[in-house]
Amino acid sequence: MKQLSLLLILFVQLSFSQTLLIPDRVFDGTEMHENWVVIVTDNEISYVGNASGAAKMTTDERIDLKGTTLMPGIIEGHSHVLLHPYNETDWNDQVLKESPVERAIRGTVHAKNSLMAGITTMRDLGAEGAGYTDVYLKKTIENGLIPGPRLLVAGPAIVATGAYGPKGFHDGVTVPLGAESASGVDQCIETVRRQMGNGVDLIKIYADYRWTPGADSQPTFLQEEIDAMVATATSAGKYVVAHASTPEGMLRAINGGVETIEHGDGGSQELFQLMKEKGIGFCPTLAAGDAITQYRGWNKATDPEPKKISDKRKSFKLALDAGVQIVFGGDVGVFTHGENYREMELMVDYGMKPMDVLKSATSGNASLFHLNQLGQLKKGFLADVIAVKGNPTKDISVMKNVSFVMKGGKVYVE
Repeated sequence: MKQLSLLLILFVQLSFSQTLLIPDRVFDGTEMHENWVVIVTDNEISYVGNASGAAKMTTDERIDLKGTTLMPGIIEGHSHVLLHPYNETDWNDQVLKESPVERAIRGTVHAKNSLMAGITTMRDLGAEGAGYTDVYLKKTIENGLIPGPRLLVAGPAIVATGAYGPKGFHDGVTVPLGAESASGVDQCIETVRRQMGNGVDLIKIYADYRWTPGADSQPTFLQEEIDAMVATATSAGKYVVAHASTPEGMLRAINGGVETIEHGDGGSQELFQLMKEKGIGFCPTLAAGDAITQYRGWNKATDPEPKKISDKRKSFKLALDAGVQIVFGGDVGVFTHGENYREMELMVDYGMKPMDVLKSATSGNASLFHLNQLGQLKKGFLADVIAVKGNPTKDISVMKNVSFVMKGGKVYVE
């Protein structure tokens, strides 16, 4: 019996491969460390620490990553994997003219490009007219049919009746909408339950939007409707995030108990302070606004900064000063999938420290998104690990130079 036990222990040890990763430095999700290494056993991290501590450990493979910073895989907080840049095809035409099949095929390409760029987890906040295609895309990734990040998906998202597009048609024309409509407490509850039953990980609502094309955004859902949707989701173990850019829309979403505010252009010192007190994260989506402004003719190299951009700088600084937890999430899909680093560059340009940006994109997002085994290089955590050439705390732009990607212990880029 003793011999059998020893054989079983030996079999277990042999059945799990061990890989030693040797970079110049390690960012573990909270701090930067020189002369550290990481050992991955199967799909988990089994050692993180000084190279001398791993010297006597036996590993099956050694990967030298000279000149790089090793860090947790990036967690993208606001993506639309079923959209592609609006300067290629505008949003209306994507929703109206591209079939869900075409969009799903595009989504497989977007998912792969994201993973190759070091995005190992992605929160996808709305299929934008493609129903539950993001749910099915997530399934194909999990089943190993296609490569891609771990996905947290919101499905269709929920808008107030009449508030969302595409618009501009006479009332006799029925067009597919970019999200699912609901009105009244009962219907809002029913819609949340239906979406959860169809496989979403979280609920996204639009707390404000443009009621008519070209108009300013205005609040959409009433306070009691938001309250009901949040209560319905949280009672089922899910959570709610809100698109909100007006002060009143933000206030209703904050008071309703959402976990993150997306965009938040009209945020004030008081609103951000309230978010800080309630532990609500802020996802500013700087790169989306920057990209759309350029699509509309702004030349960043030669033109003065438009008011929309300077106002965004001011609101972002208010959030930083208030100490709100910043969510890394660029609204990628509005711009090219795989160029998620653009959000990081703008976060630094708008006043955030590079180290804080790295924390936001790893351990910070993991904490806010309830991902208890991701976002840090720590023993027992899942082996989602990337390497970038250079030191991003010295120059955040090196985040575009991803030279190594591992997800769940499997190497995708080396």
